[in-house]
Amino acid sequence: MGEQAGGGRPRVRFAPSPTGFLHVGSARAALFNWLFARQNEGTFILRIEDTDAERNREEWVEGILTSLAWLAMEPDEGPYRQSERVEETTRAVDALWAAGAVYACDCTREVVEARTKGNATPGYDGFCRDRGLPRTAGALRFRTPDEGEVVVHDMIRGDVVFQCGSLEDFVVVKSSGAPLFVLANVVDDIAMGITHVIRGEDLLPSTPKAVLLWEALEGPGATLPKFAHLPLLVNAKRQKLSKRRDTVAVESYREEGYLADAMRNYLALLGWSHPDGREVLSAAELVADFRLEDVNHSPAFFDVDKLRWLNGEYIRAMAVDDFVAAARPWTSPPVAPWPADRFDEEVFRRMAPLVQERVTVLSEVTSMIDFLFVARPAIDDATWAFLQADEVAPAILRGALDAYRECAWSAGTLKEVTQAVGDAVGRKLAKAQAPVRIAVTGRRVGPPLFESMEVLGRDAVLDRLSAVADRLRAG
Repeated sequence: MGEQAGGGRPRVRFAPSPTGFLHVGSARAALFNWLFARQNEGTFILRIEDTDAERNREEWVEGILTSLAWLAMEPDEGPYRQSERVEETTRAVDALWAAGAVYACDCTREVVEARTKGNATPGYDGFCRDRGLPRTAGALRFRTPDEGEVVVHDMIRGDVVFQCGSLEDFVVVKSSGAPLFVLANVVDDIAMGITHVIRGEDLLPSTPKAVLLWEALEGPGATLPKFAHLPLLVNAKRQKLSKRRDTVAVESYREEGYLADAMRNYLALLGWSHPDGREVLSAAELVADFRLEDVNHSPAFFDVDKLRWLNGEYIRAMAVDDFVAAARPWTSPPVAPWPADRFDEEVFRRMAPLVQERVTVLSEVTSMIDFLFVARPAIDDATWAFLQADEVAPAILRGALDAYRECAWSAGTLKEVTQAVGDAVGRKLAKAQAPVRIAVTGRRVGPPLFESMEVLGRDAVLDRLSAVADRLRAG
């Protein structure tokens, strides 16, 4: 189990900003917080960092809540909103001002850049430190120590040392009076008794600032939270995941037909691995076996192909009724291409075990079964050209029509008679069934053909074979 600050049960928080869809990296951070809380009988808190009024939108808040609920990671406390805690932040600013820990600065960014462009050390140069400006003169900057170091004790990376000389006097309150993220975060962490701060490594550079603020507000020797900075998520080119080029929204994966259990399982493997090497892990197994201290600090590759494979494993493990229920969004209007009155869930249920074996995401179900619920399937130009180029296709279709009219209607018998039709034209079964599959389903690939024909029924199969044979004859 993880070490707990102060010896009590841990209190962790997931603190997203509602400025877009829930990023898979943020979901991974939420999961690691949730797992740590669950295995240590702690508290998982959701806090919405909504102080950036220009970028925040209420629908993004709803998206965060919905996604966490979908992943079965609902918080024990919250959601709290940072915007509703302004009074506490104001009291903290008052205390920092009274202690001389912050000072007013009226320099604009352009003025600072012009003044310091030739400096060996980039950043703000402390110009307003001793000017004695009134508090209302501009932004408030924290007075960082001139010497010494800040040590961040990180449960994943070990001790990370920052030299105070490399830290500029950073802004904690904008000239508008709005607190910046680093200050509001620390104030809320103190007020909520946060014992462990588990978040992405992109926030590591701001952590020494948080430590300095924490000590300024709580006094030297204050009990700080334990920090754990999770590894960066990268794509196949080992570039940081970006919403401009990568699919990063949890909602997008849900809409494509990924299962919540599979997504949660995969997120856990981004930077952590089970000691036994197992990759398919239930929520209970993750809670039991996950260890924050075992998280790797190297960048983690978000491998969509592996996620897809894992999702397929979960789909195949589902009970048929559960699979049918999970697939409903893709078998119902407006997603399904067939009229609502033509869909028969019992027909789909008969096909479901065959479909389960072949799909990796639920959105693939639609194209696997659409031929069952349309009068005749559409055949695209490329598939039709393939069929036209097959010189023996007309003979196979005529032979199949004759054989199917009289044979017993079962998958086994259909396979046998199709083999006989193929033998008559010198074709093995694999190639003999290709024209039949196209005529019956409209596609060259799909679920097992003969089982599909058994479910579809003799009349529909004969009608489709006849229509395609006539079209081929007409040229």
